[in-house]
Amino acid sequence: MRVFISWSGGKDTSLACYRVKNLGNFKVEYLLNMTSEDGKVSRSHGVSSKLLKLQAESLGIPIIQRKVAWRTYEEEFKKAVLGLKKEGIQAGVFGDIDLQEHRDWVERVCKEIGIRPILPLWQENRKNLLEDFIRVGFKAIVVATNAQFLGKEWLGRKIDKEFIDTLEALVNIDLCGERGEYHSFVYDGPIFKKPVEFIVGKKILKDKHWFLELKV
Repeated sequence: MRVFISWSGGKDTSLACYRVKNLGNFKVEYLLNMTSEDGKVSRSHGVSSKLLKLQAESLGIPIIQRKVAWRTYEEEFKKAVLGLKKEGIQAGVFGDIDLQEHRDWVERVCKEIGIRPILPLWQENRKNLLEDFIRVGFKAIVVATNAQFLGKEWLGRKIDKEFIDTLEALVNIDLCGERGEYHSFVYDGPIFKKPVEFIVGKKILKDKHWFLELKV
Protein backbone atom coordinates (compact mmCIF):
# COMPACT_ATOMS: atom_id res chain seq x y z
CA MET A 1 0.00 0.00 0.00
CA ARG A 2 1.32 3.43 -0.98
CA VAL A 3 1.23 5.94 1.89
CA PHE A 4 2.22 9.46 2.91
CA ILE A 5 3.46 10.52 6.34
CA SER A 6 1.88 13.52 8.04
CA TRP A 7 5.27 15.04 8.82
CA SER A 8 6.31 17.46 11.56
CA GLY A 9 10.00 16.60 11.70
CA GLY A 10 9.63 15.43 15.30
CA LYS A 11 10.04 12.17 17.18
CA ASP A 12 6.50 10.79 16.86
CA THR A 13 6.20 11.09 13.08
CA SER A 14 9.75 9.75 12.71
CA LEU A 15 8.98 6.69 14.83
CA ALA A 16 5.67 6.18 13.02
CA CYS A 17 7.51 6.32 9.68
CA TYR A 18 10.13 3.84 10.91
CA ARG A 19 7.51 1.35 12.07
CA VAL A 20 5.45 1.55 8.89
CA LYS A 21 8.53 1.10 6.70
CA ASN A 22 9.48 -2.00 8.71
CA LEU A 23 6.08 -3.63 8.28
CA GLY A 24 6.97 -4.36 4.68
CA ASN A 25 3.50 -3.99 3.19
CA PHE A 26 3.58 -0.18 3.09
CA LYS A 27 5.60 2.01 0.75
CA VAL A 28 6.24 5.54 2.03
CA GLU A 29 6.03 7.78 -1.03
CA TYR A 30 5.70 11.31 0.40
CA LEU A 31 6.04 13.46 3.50
CA LEU A 32 3.26 16.04 3.92
CA ASN A 33 4.10 19.10 5.98
CA MET A 34 1.98 22.16 6.68
CA THR A 35 3.92 25.40 7.13
CA SER A 36 3.25 28.92 8.38
CA GLU A 37 1.61 31.35 5.97
CA ASP A 38 4.98 32.72 4.87
CA GLY A 39 6.32 29.19 4.36
CA LYS A 40 9.37 29.76 6.56
CA VAL A 41 8.62 27.34 9.41
CA SER A 42 6.47 24.28 10.08
CA ARG A 43 3.01 25.14 11.38
CA SER A 44 3.17 22.71 14.30
CA HIS A 45 6.75 22.87 15.63
CA GLY A 46 8.15 26.14 14.29
CA VAL A 47 11.08 24.35 12.62
CA SER A 48 12.72 25.86 9.53
CA SER A 49 11.13 24.60 6.32
CA LYS A 50 14.64 24.32 4.88
CA LEU A 51 15.61 21.86 7.62
CA LEU A 52 12.52 19.77 6.92
CA LYS A 53 13.60 19.63 3.28
CA LEU A 54 17.04 18.44 4.41
CA GLN A 55 15.35 15.75 6.50
CA ALA A 56 13.40 14.62 3.44
CA GLU A 57 16.59 14.60 1.37
CA SER A 58 18.32 12.39 3.94
CA LEU A 59 15.27 10.11 4.13
CA GLY A 60 15.11 9.87 0.34
CA ILE A 61 11.40 10.72 0.43
CA PRO A 62 9.91 13.75 -1.40
CA ILE A 63 8.30 16.35 0.88
CA ILE A 64 5.14 18.29 0.01
CA GLN A 65 4.83 21.58 1.91
CA ARG A 66 1.68 23.71 2.02
CA LYS A 67 1.37 27.25 3.42
CA VAL A 68 -1.61 27.50 5.79
CA ALA A 69 -3.19 29.56 8.55
CA TRP A 70 -4.82 27.65 11.38
CA ARG A 71 -8.25 28.64 10.02
CA THR A 72 -7.44 27.12 6.62
CA TYR A 73 -5.50 24.10 7.88
CA GLU A 74 -8.16 21.47 7.26
CA GLU A 75 -9.13 22.81 3.85
CA GLU A 76 -5.53 22.94 2.63
CA PHE A 77 -4.71 19.57 4.17
CA LYS A 78 -7.58 17.98 2.26
CA LYS A 79 -6.51 19.63 -1.00
CA ALA A 80 -2.94 18.37 -0.55
CA VAL A 81 -4.03 14.81 0.24
CA LEU A 82 -6.49 14.74 -2.66
CA GLY A 83 -3.54 15.69 -4.88
CA LEU A 84 -1.55 12.76 -3.46
CA LYS A 85 -4.55 10.48 -3.96
CA LYS A 86 -4.41 11.27 -7.68
CA GLU A 87 -0.79 10.07 -7.56
CA GLY A 88 -1.98 6.70 -6.25
CA ILE A 89 -1.61 7.28 -2.51
CA GLN A 90 -4.04 5.11 -0.54
CA ALA A 91 -3.33 5.89 3.12
CA GLY A 92 -1.88 8.47 5.51
CA VAL A 93 0.34 7.74 8.52
CA PHE A 94 -0.05 9.86 11.65
CA GLY A 95 2.05 10.01 14.84
CA ASP A 96 -0.78 10.62 17.31
CA ILE A 97 -0.59 8.68 20.57
CA ASP A 98 -3.83 9.07 22.50
CA LEU A 99 -5.56 12.44 22.21
CA GLN A 100 -9.00 11.29 21.10
CA GLU A 101 -9.90 14.63 19.53
CA HIS A 102 -6.84 14.33 17.28
CA ARG A 103 -7.80 10.81 16.22
CA ASP A 104 -11.39 11.92 15.63
CA TRP A 105 -10.14 14.71 13.33
CA VAL A 106 -7.79 12.38 11.45
CA GLU A 107 -10.46 9.73 10.93
CA ARG A 108 -13.13 12.21 9.88
CA VAL A 109 -10.92 14.07 7.41
CA CYS A 110 -9.51 10.87 5.91
CA LYS A 111 -13.00 9.39 5.56
CA GLU A 112 -14.22 12.53 3.78
CA ILE A 113 -11.48 12.27 1.16
CA GLY A 114 -11.34 8.48 0.89
CA ILE A 115 -7.95 7.86 2.47
CA ARG A 116 -7.15 5.18 5.06
CA PRO A 117 -5.70 6.54 8.34
CA ILE A 118 -2.87 4.60 10.00
CA LEU A 119 -1.80 5.42 13.58
CA PRO A 120 1.06 3.04 14.51
CA LEU A 121 1.76 4.62 17.93
CA TRP A 122 -1.83 4.77 19.14
CA GLN A 123 -2.32 4.14 22.89
CA GLU A 124 1.17 2.84 23.52
CA ASN A 125 2.87 3.48 26.85
CA ARG A 126 4.69 6.83 26.73
CA LYS A 127 7.91 5.62 28.33
CA ASN A 128 8.01 2.56 26.08
CA LEU A 129 7.67 4.79 23.01
CA LEU A 130 10.53 7.06 24.07
CA GLU A 131 12.73 4.12 25.01
CA ASP A 132 12.01 2.46 21.65
CA PHE A 133 12.78 5.72 19.85
CA ILE A 134 16.18 5.88 21.56
CA ARG A 135 16.88 2.14 21.29
CA VAL A 136 16.52 1.97 17.50
CA GLY A 137 18.98 4.85 17.13
CA PHE A 138 17.02 8.05 16.60
CA LYS A 139 18.62 11.32 17.71
CA ALA A 140 16.55 14.41 18.48
CA ILE A 141 16.56 17.64 20.44
CA VAL A 142 13.82 19.76 22.01
CA VAL A 143 13.01 22.75 19.80
CA ALA A 144 9.86 24.18 21.43
CA THR A 145 8.16 24.18 24.83
CA ASN A 146 4.95 25.45 26.32
CA ALA A 147 6.25 27.97 28.88
CA GLN A 148 3.48 26.99 31.29
CA PHE A 149 5.08 23.57 31.65
CA LEU A 150 8.75 23.74 30.64
CA GLY A 151 11.18 26.67 30.56
CA LYS A 152 13.73 27.73 27.98
CA GLU A 153 16.41 25.61 29.69
CA TRP A 154 14.81 22.59 28.03
CA LEU A 155 15.49 23.91 24.55
CA GLY A 156 18.30 22.03 22.86
CA ARG A 157 18.18 19.06 25.24
CA LYS A 158 18.80 15.70 23.63
CA ILE A 159 16.10 13.08 23.95
CA ASP A 160 17.94 10.34 25.81
CA LYS A 161 17.61 8.26 28.99
CA GLU A 162 18.51 11.24 31.18
CA PHE A 163 15.79 13.25 29.44
CA ILE A 164 13.20 10.58 30.28
CA ASP A 165 14.36 10.34 33.91
CA THR A 166 14.22 14.11 34.39
CA LEU A 167 10.76 14.43 32.84
CA GLU A 168 9.45 11.54 34.93
CA ALA A 169 10.38 13.43 38.09
CA LEU A 170 8.18 16.38 37.12
CA VAL A 171 4.50 16.67 38.01
CA ASN A 172 1.75 16.74 35.36
CA ILE A 173 4.06 16.48 32.35
CA ASP A 174 3.32 14.02 29.53
CA LEU A 175 6.53 12.14 28.75
CA CYS A 176 5.90 12.38 25.00
CA GLY A 177 4.63 15.97 25.16
CA GLU A 178 1.25 14.84 23.84
CA ARG A 179 -0.47 17.87 25.39
CA GLY A 180 1.99 20.23 23.72
CA GLU A 181 4.50 20.45 26.58
CA TYR A 182 7.39 20.20 24.11
CA HIS A 183 8.22 19.50 20.47
CA SER A 184 11.31 17.94 18.97
CA PHE A 185 13.45 17.89 15.85
CA VAL A 186 14.96 14.59 14.68
CA TYR A 187 18.32 14.91 12.97
CA ASP A 188 19.48 11.30 12.66
CA GLY A 189 18.28 7.74 12.98
CA PRO A 190 17.67 4.38 11.27
CA ILE A 191 15.56 5.88 8.45
CA PHE A 192 18.13 8.61 7.66
CA LYS A 193 20.91 8.11 5.13
CA LYS A 194 23.04 10.74 6.88
CA PRO A 195 22.64 13.17 9.83
CA VAL A 196 20.92 16.49 9.16
CA GLU A 197 23.38 19.27 9.93
CA PHE A 198 22.17 22.47 11.59
CA ILE A 199 23.32 25.43 13.68
CA VAL A 200 21.64 26.32 16.97
CA GLY A 201 20.50 29.92 17.13
CA LYS A 202 18.53 32.06 19.57
CA LYS A 203 15.90 31.09 22.13
CA ILE A 204 12.72 33.01 21.39
CA LEU A 205 9.61 33.55 23.53
CA LYS A 206 6.42 33.94 21.50
CA ASP A 207 2.79 33.55 22.60
CA LYS A 208 3.79 31.83 25.85
CA HIS A 209 5.94 29.31 24.01
CA TRP A 210 9.72 29.01 23.81
CA PHE A 211 11.28 28.23 20.44
CA LEU A 212 14.85 27.26 19.59
CA GLU A 213 16.01 28.77 16.33
CA LEU A 214 17.72 26.21 14.12
CA LYS A 215 19.62 27.34 11.06
CA VAL A 216 20.89 25.48 8.02
